[in-house]
Amino acid sequence: MLPTVNILELKVTRFIIGGNPFSGFSHQSRERDEEMLNYYTTARLKETLHRAEAAGVNTTIMRSDPHIHRLLREYYNEGGTIQWIAQVGADSGARSIPQAIDRAVWAGAKAAYIHGGQVDACYAEQDRDSLAEWLGRFRSHGIPAGVAGHAPEAHLWVDSLGIADFHAVCFYNCGSLHDGKGEKFKPEDPPRAVEAIRRIQKPCIGYKIMGAGRVDPREAFEFAFANIKPTDMVNVGIHRGDNDRMVEDDVAMVAEVLGA
Repeated sequence: MLPTVNILELKVTRFIIGGNPFSGFSHQSRERDEEMLNYYTTARLKETLHRAEAAGVNTTIMRSDPHIHRLLREYYNEGGTIQWIAQVGADSGARSIPQAIDRAVWAGAKAAYIHGGQVDACYAEQDRDSLAEWLGRFRSHGIPAGVAGHAPEAHLWVDSLGIADFHAVCFYNCGSLHDGKGEKFKPEDPPRAVEAIRRIQKPCIGYKIMGAGRVDPREAFEFAFANIKPTDMVNVGIHRGDNDRMVEDDVAMVAEVLGA
């Protein structure tokens, strides 16, 4: 297994396999989204998770929606063991965020965080109460409760409230795709993101460290692990349609960068 860190009592490998490609979110183009959706059949998704396990990865981050719930139920029923951290938001197919939280837990989430778009909105409105309610609901189920977010300022605000167990910090302030302002990947963003990560004492998960395919993997891994805390992790989406051995190649690269 790769080196691990803890989110409360949950032991997590410092490399986490991300789920955006699994759900057709390339952050590149509509055509690229369709390519990923066509490639990732349920069989290939389960195979990818099994291959991640075999390579030494113990955690995946994926959306929490009916598609992922069905996938994970099949995967776990067939003996899969990789643990799932759920991304929960208004697009989860539930009537409300509290219901979406409950459904994620029922589907097997071992930890969960509120979608970055939701957290960005709470920050813009200074809505502490909603965020605290949602995180408290995660904890009522006995799992670690976190937040995602695209702007470092949003994370520093949440951190000042002391209500999150962990943070998923976007390396690029790419904005929310849901209001038409997304797909912004500026090279000056990662230094600001890692500065915020180092200021936050709670465990952090860096995501979009490759700018959704815009940055060389080795360069991204080296920058991330040189600048985040030893208690932090990275979350990276895998599209095996580009390279069938991408899981194994990325794990080997991370092991080399970490000296594992």
